Amino acid sequence: MRKVALLLIVLLGVAHFATVCRCEDDAAENKGEAADEDSDDEEDDDDEDDTEVKEENGVLVLTNSNFDTFIEEKDTVLVEFYAPWCGHCKQFAPEYEKIAQTLKENDPPIPVAKVDATKANMVASRFDVSGYPTIKILKNGEPVDYDGERTEKAIVARVVEVSQPDWKPPPEATLVLTKDNFDETVDNADIILVEFYAPWCGHCKRLAPEYEKAAQELSQRSPPIPLAKVDATVETELASRFGVTGYPTLKIFRKGKAFEYNGPREKYGIVDFMSEQAGPPSKQIQAAKQVQELLKDGDEAVIVGIFSSEQDAAYEIYIEACNALREDFVFRHSFSSEVAKLLKVSPGQIVIVQPEKFHSKYELASNKLSVKESTSVSEVQDFFRKHSVPLVGHRKPSNDAKRYAKRPLVVVYYGVDFSFDYRIATQFWRSKVLDVAKDFPEYTFAIADEEDYAEELKSLGLSESGEEVNVGILADGGKKFVMEPEEFDSEVLKEFVIAFKKGKLQPIIKSQPVPKNNKGPVKVVVGKTFDEIVMDTQKDVLIEFYAPWCGHCKKLEPDYLALGKKYKSEKNLVIAKMDTTANDVPNDRYKVEGFPTIYFAPSNGKQSPVKFEGGDRTVEGLSKFVEEHATKLQKRDEL
Repeated sequence: MRKVALLLIVLLGVAHFATVCRCEDDAAENKGEAADEDSDDEEDDDDEDDTEVKEENGVLVLTNSNFDTFIEEKDTVLVEFYAPWCGHCKQFAPEYEKIAQTLKENDPPIPVAKVDATKANMVASRFDVSGYPTIKILKNGEPVDYDGERTEKAIVARVVEVSQPDWKPPPEATLVLTKDNFDETVDNADIILVEFYAPWCGHCKRLAPEYEKAAQELSQRSPPIPLAKVDATVETELASRFGVTGYPTLKIFRKGKAFEYNGPREKYGIVDFMSEQAGPPSKQIQAAKQVQELLKDGDEAVIVGIFSSEQDAAYEIYIEACNALREDFVFRHSFSSEVAKLLKVSPGQIVIVQPEKFHSKYELASNKLSVKESTSVSEVQDFFRKHSVPLVGHRKPSNDAKRYAKRPLVVVYYGVDFSFDYRIATQFWRSKVLDVAKDFPEYTFAIADEEDYAEELKSLGLSESGEEVNVGILADGGKKFVMEPEEFDSEVLKEFVIAFKKGKLQPIIKSQPVPKNNKGPVKVVVGKTFDEIVMDTQKDVLIEFYAPWCGHCKKLEPDYLALGKKYKSEKNLVIAKMDTTANDVPNDRYKVEGFPTIYFAPSNGKQSPVKFEGGDRTVEGLSKFVEEHATKLQKRDEL
């Protein structure tokens, strides 16, 4: 009995063990099958076509991968380029979805798509997308810009219009000039804006759509103002004739005479600027009261021409002189005897009067020029320049470049404020500067508000001087000199200026420490070694001015290093770089207005460096630039 019971227990155990094994095997099998299914799913996912176009709320989603295949052979497509973080894009999204639904019901349906420009950067770059949202209508793959209202009604109407079989883009309003039609066109135009461009130039490509839009709008003006363009890489003679060294270069022509264009580079700015330029360069003054108000409250010299009539020959000379300098001065003229009497001048004379706050016992109350038929335009312009700045004027960021570019410039920094409450204190210190300025007519003197020029004071090492008044001299070649902080007085200032005149002062140069080991393929230049390395007349030097944080500079670094290695054996060629955030560039011929800025300083032309304007910042592109301008390059087989 006991044996039977024992046998039953053994049999039950075997049966349970078999069942457990079967369950585990089944589970493992199921798990394996599931794994195989997952693997198959993953393979399916991997095999999924990444050109597939997905849809979100009726709007098709295009990417770098599917954009071209989707657009191909489609007559009309509406595309929005957006950024996920853009508030305007988020606000526009519901309206865009309505547009998609409406155009889906059109006969025939018109696809509506969107592109995340932060991800599909290749596509966004191709269409020069620089703001969000950017809306474009693609007609047979070619973009048609949309600048209207962002409403369903307006956008749908425009898209339907463009989708019509007989629709064609309007003819380009920008004139194309060549050597064959240039002179005839500009000589006959009262005013015309001309762009000299290079097809490969990125800045030119960004300007192109804005320039064309401005051309279209200005062509509707009465009278129209023409805009034109010249491919400077083809029309090299024209480019050379007008001193074109960078792209794009824009110039205004008036009856064939060229003037610099210093206006904006977007549609509305160009339109407003050129509309203003098309008007007369001088505004007419009808009453003496207008002049009195300018003298009492103005900041700039008052320039007024007095003439008998518009037919006066002196008036014609005056207007021609004003045209070239209309960006630098505000000109006025009058045919009124009342105005002539107030200014104590006769018809045919030009008078320049400084505002009352700049009057002093050391200067004439006004300066006059009699314009005769023999008076040249350049004589009139020289008169404007010579008398437009008072003996001690107020230097400000708004007038710095136009009024205070001449060097040497003696600048006295303090709390300059001509408002009623602070005028006496401002004039107190200015009077002390006047006492010195009268003895040094070869120098320009100015007062400047210390807050306006906080960065300049910092670069001079004077931001923490503790003095109420500080003084610096900005000299030729970008050199700067500083008066040691002490209590300010006329005598102290005079001694400082005399010391500068006698060459007894040392310039202030912001500089990193001089590198102890500078034997690498790319030489490191600091403020203190700029003259020693870059201005060495025995060697050609390619110098890159960079900022450590600049993305373009970081991208350039490996190519620039490779360039240095390529020319390392050239004894008379230096490839160099300089961190301009930590060092002064002690020569104003090497202007740095962006990063990276690259100049070639030939051994025989250190004061006339050649700026690298090309878009090809590769080893090949830079090598071509170096070899084009090098004066001492050895002949090597591999070059």
